Amino acid sequence: MAGSLSSPGDSSAEARDRRSGITLRELEVLQRLIDTGTAMNAARALGISQSAVSRRLAQLESRLGIPLFVRTGARLVPNVDALSINEQLRPVFATLESIAGHAEAEDAGHSGTLSVVAPPTIADSFLPSLVVAFCKRHPEMRIVYEVLASDALFTGIAEARFDLGLTDSRSAHEGILTEPLISTQAVCLIPRGHPLAARDVVGPADLDGEAFISLARRHSCRSAIDRVLERAGTTPRVVIEASTNIAAAAFVAAGMGITIVNPFPISNRLVEGIVLRPFRPAIDYTAHILLPASRAPSAAARAFVTAIHASVEKPKAS
Repeated sequence: MAGSLSSPGDSSAEARDRRSGITLRELEVLQRLIDTGTAMNAARALGISQSAVSRRLAQLESRLGIPLFVRTGARLVPNVDALSINEQLRPVFATLESIAGHAEAEDAGHSGTLSVVAPPTIADSFLPSLVVAFCKRHPEMRIVYEVLASDALFTGIAEARFDLGLTDSRSAHEGILTEPLISTQAVCLIPRGHPLAARDVVGPADLDGEAFISLARRHSCRSAIDRVLERAGTTPRVVIEASTNIAAAAFVAAGMGITIVNPFPISNRLVEGIVLRPFRPAIDYTAHILLPASRAPSAAARAFVTAIHASVEKPKAS
């Protein structure tokens, strides 16, 4: 029958085996040959050699088990089967062109509004440069940038009031999709010139009686640090409680004491006067990208998530 993808003498199993190897390139060759009439013209249109066109046509005819063209001199005249198959392929290629055009449009730029939320340290020291770069690449985008404590951040993401969030706190909320970004371990920030700055690694016993910059009790990292110090029977001399890692680091730089923090994202942005050393036993952290579970992320949100992943380098002690 004209337009069938198997020859009349084939068993169904044999026809399926042959047809399973048909490639998109072979079908493109068929379409171009019908449009242009010669292998030379089809090769130019596809950007391949004339021999490659002939080879792919032969492969397609072999897979289908039927001839598709009548050769008249240099011209290839499509038969009824070729014309029928080509007609069936038109919507397929139209769909592929539409998909390619959509992808090109997304790559060229996004428009609309993208709402991003993060806790203070991440919002102040990590995300701004990414937002600037994203806005420059997509000038039609408007960014809504919120800075919230973790509890309010989780609620906002779960209620889909924000497109995406970034935090180093854990959430098991069923309304939130979490995507791991980077895993780190706690470090000690020490004033340059302090005796502990000469150590390769700092432990709880080293901090006993030392002037200490503690994180505020509501800070997501505070409880894990307290547990490690309590288990070791260590009592640092707390002189300041700071609500953010950035503030704690500033007090260390001023010589007010030592602190323990998550190195992400501040380790590469520390001011002069601070020495960073690993703290043991390890206190583990994982930063996560958060997305509302109630809706699929927009193309702009996916693009921003990709930019976040591309920007991350694992912090290293120095």
